[in-house]
Parts: sequence; structure tokens; C-alpha cells
Amino acid sequence: MTTLFTRIIQGEIPAQKLLEDEHYLAFLDIRPVRPGHTLVIPKKEHDYLFTLDDPTLAGLLPFAKRVVPALEKVTGCKRVGVMVAGLEVPHTHVHLIPMNAIPDLNFAHATDTPAQDLAAMGEQIRAALQH
Repeated sequence: MTTLFTRIIQGEIPAQKLLEDEHYLAFLDIRPVRPGHTLVIPKKEHDYLFTLDDPTLAGLLPFAKRVVPALEKVTGCKRVGVMVAGLEVPHTHVHLIPMNAIPDLNFAHATDTPAQDLAAMGEQIRAALQH
């Protein structure tokens, strides 16, 4: 079974892609906890973070780290929180959540975001990644 995230990688489902290389992809969550909430995934479809092969696991956070300065610049947050829950989609993913306080990580605050708002946020983050 192909996951939702693999379909995003393959371009079958639209997403606000922020950064991509041959092994990883970062894109905006369509139900963000906070503006700028980003998902970082390996392109290799695999269900559980802790059973990934070591090279893929070792590259995931360094790739995610490349997105953080742009998230901080665009959102003005104090920090970018990192969360791995792994139950929402059976494809390893790391949540990068711009935050100012611990309650900002509460998934109960997640809301569907209009496509035009996600597009605007995506443009700002991509522009910040270029600098």
C-alpha cells in the first residue's frame, strides 16, 4: 500500500514543498498545530522511525535542521519544536513546529488551513531558505 506521503513525493497529491533532495522532503502540514508546522520525511517509504536503516535515520535530522532557520525567520518563533509521534500516517515523519511555549505543541490546536494560506506560508519559507 502506498502511503499518502509517498503520493506527495510522487506529485500525485499537491503539497507545499519547502525543501527536497534525493533522500528527504520537507513540506507544510495541511492541519498545522501552529503556522509553519512542517513535516520532514525520508523518501524511502518506511513506517517506524526506530526501524529505519541507520544511514536514513542519521540523515533525517540534519536535513530537517536545514529548514529551521527559515521557519524561525518567517514565524518569529522562539524555537522550533521537534516531535515524532508516528501514528498519523504509516510513513516515518518528523514534525517541526514553530513554538514560543510548550503548549504550542498541543495537537488539539491543529486546524485545517485554507490552501491559499498554506501557499503564502510556503512562498515565505522557500524565499527564506534561499537566503
